[in-house]
Amino acid sequence: MFIKPLSIKLAKIMMYIIPSPQKRTRWLKNKKVFYHMGENCYYHTRDIPSEPYLLNIHNNVRVAANVRFITHDTISLVIDNIPEYYQKNGRMKYYIGTIEIFDNVMIGANTTVLYNVKIGPNAIVAAGSVITKDVPEGTVVGGNPAKVIGSFKEFVEKRYEKLDCWVEKTDGIDQVVDFFWTKE
Repeated sequence: MFIKPLSIKLAKIMMYIIPSPQKRTRWLKNKKVFYHMGENCYYHTRDIPSEPYLLNIHNNVRVAANVRFITHDTISLVIDNIPEYYQKNGRMKYYIGTIEIFDNVMIGANTTVLYNVKIGPNAIVAAGSVITKDVPEGTVVGGNPAKVIGSFKEFVEKRYEKLDCWVEKTDGIDQVVDFFWTKE
């Protein structure tokens, strides 16, 4: 169903070899690196979680640059080396969990998503956020730890209101440069 752990090293290498995020996304999907990757996804970050088979990405998901998916913690390794706890309780289990990203989600740059969370559907995660718990459907969240700061619907409505006053990247380099750098 997904790649074997020995191939995870190859996946991490390929994320740096393949220069285009679109091509990296296709490669990840074709090689079944994650538990699941839906249609119309964009995986810009070069980071692959340690356990990529615990990441489930649904349809129409955008993951921006430098997003980190953390599927485990290592505190058990610290606690196991403290004699008073180890002798009393024995070996502490290694904690591991899944991350599921539902349809129509945007995760902003430099976000960290911790294990055992679900995001969306129809959710936006602001850049630089730390996701420590589930992100409700139809919300915009941001911060550390992330909190609800608005609704998806309100965001879309505000963005449409501003469309007429912004230049698009597809308009061409000259128009974009003129829009931002030409003073009238």
